[in-house]
Amino acid sequence: MELTRTGEASDVLIRHWQDGTTLDHLPPPLCPQDRAEAYLIQSHLDHLSTRPLAGWKIAATSLAGQRHIAVDGPLAGRLLAEMVHPDGAVLTFGANRMRVAEAEFAFRMARDLPPRVKPYEQDEVLAAVAALHLAIEIPDSRYTDFTCVGAAQLIADNACGHQFVLGPEAPSFWRDVDLAGHRVVGRVGTRLEREGIGASVLGDPRNALVWLANELSQYGLTLARDHIVTTGTCLVPLEILPGDDVSVDFGSFGRMAMRFAD
Repeated sequence: MELTRTGEASDVLIRHWQDGTTLDHLPPPLCPQDRAEAYLIQSHLDHLSTRPLAGWKIAATSLAGQRHIAVDGPLAGRLLAEMVHPDGAVLTFGANRMRVAEAEFAFRMARDLPPRVKPYEQDEVLAAVAALHLAIEIPDSRYTDFTCVGAAQLIADNACGHQFVLGPEAPSFWRDVDLAGHRVVGRVGTRLEREGIGASVLGDPRNALVWLANELSQYGLTLARDHIVTTGTCLVPLEILPGDDVSVDFGSFGRMAMRFAD
């Protein structure tokens, strides 16, 4: 899929994002045939930002999430700097159709993990991590029915990446904690509360981070120093509406919150 066609496909998706509209699917001539073409389409998003890439998001890190969108494994998307907001942020709800918030573990990298032939092992990836952060992701898609377009088109649409709130850094003892068993509680005002654990994220958020390092490597991309990697929701996504307050309690790691404007 030559550069012109990937750019045209990206332009179609970006236009729908900017207009707050949706499409059933990409036009057949512009539809990616595999993940490699999908990531090429996604890469054109870099031109929308004047700042360095903030990092990456991982979608579909649970079996339930994979079944929901009819994919057989995780998907990676970009976190542009303009998508990242601080703890306590007040965000515009806009034309969000997915209408959910997700509680996530996010890793900040201390050094580059460049592409290579040999897969990265977990110890090697964790040694390249600077810190663990609390996070809330607010995903969305420009497909009218994102559950049936398939992995390649979802990746082209940035793997449902939309808004991201980066919370505080967890205490350094996180490295000695069983993240798989770590309890997380998410709340939307006083009307909704859900609990989850780190095992919902590919069995352990660390597994998701390793997956991301190797996914990027496979497609010639670097997981770079200072990149944030948000690893997927620890609990069933929280349904949200304009005006809602969202808070997440990570227990001994801390708490964070954000709000949607009316």
